[in-house]
Amino acid sequence: MHTGEVKHIKRRLFGSYITSMVSISMVLFMLGLIGFLVLNARKLSDFVKENIGFTVFLREGIKEADAFHIQKILDTKHYVKETMYVTAEQAAQDFQEEIGENFIDFLGFNPLVPSIDVKLYAKYANSDSIAMIEKDLQQFTEIKEVHYQKSLVHLINENVKRISLFILIISGILFLIAFALINNTIRLAIYSKRFLIRTMQLVGATHGFIRRPFLFTGIIQGFFGAIVAVAMLSAMIYFLQNELDGIIGFRDYTILAVLFSGVLIIGIFINWMSTYFAVNKYLNIKTDKLYI
Repeated sequence: MHTGEVKHIKRRLFGSYITSMVSISMVLFMLGLIGFLVLNARKLSDFVKENIGFTVFLREGIKEADAFHIQKILDTKHYVKETMYVTAEQAAQDFQEEIGENFIDFLGFNPLVPSIDVKLYAKYANSDSIAMIEKDLQQFTEIKEVHYQKSLVHLINENVKRISLFILIISGILFLIAFALINNTIRLAIYSKRFLIRTMQLVGATHGFIRRPFLFTGIIQGFFGAIVAVAMLSAMIYFLQNELDGIIGFRDYTILAVLFSGVLIIGIFINWMSTYFAVNKYLNIKTDKLYI
């Protein structure tokens, strides 16, 4: 075999190696996206729930000092995340901007009362908890009414449950698809080397000796494929963080460490396991079936 043929074979092997690694990287990236969604599902659902709240309408003519006192009491409650005091004048201004008309000039007075907007922690953002909170607030004579949309609260909680279950099912299906894709990629790569495996057997090489370089290559492919996938995931997360900055944060380094470690371990493990079984197939196959 002359030098040109050797170079041609090396180029083909290198091209095959790169193609396999790129395929593995893309599959691991897809798997990483699902993992990222699953790991952040709780944070996303908490973000939605913590935007659910209620409005405490205060009695007309309440002194501002008394209103602030009620707000401070609410801030000390274990179920309250944050509060915002809205004066009657501010409420009137917001309402005028919403409807586009000056209703005070039409009525001759401001019918709105001061209020306190309350945001709850996620675990209390449900109909049962809000009903108990409403009873708790009835002790304050300064409070006229506690208002919240019961149907909206129920709908959001039900949808969060459905979406969480949907994500879990889709994650399981996509994991199986990812495993199958990586396994097929490895099997095709090993298939192209089936005659090399048989030649090594014919010269007396043991199964362990033949298997070792393939397993090593599989681990290397899995490792570098996972590194590329992690780099792509990092870029995507950086983009999301910039786009959603101030709304929701994805800079939870514990979650990121679990995600990146998971992608790396899964990439190496699936490649190793797929390579092991693919090589074993051609170690035990009959010679006449190598041509099929």
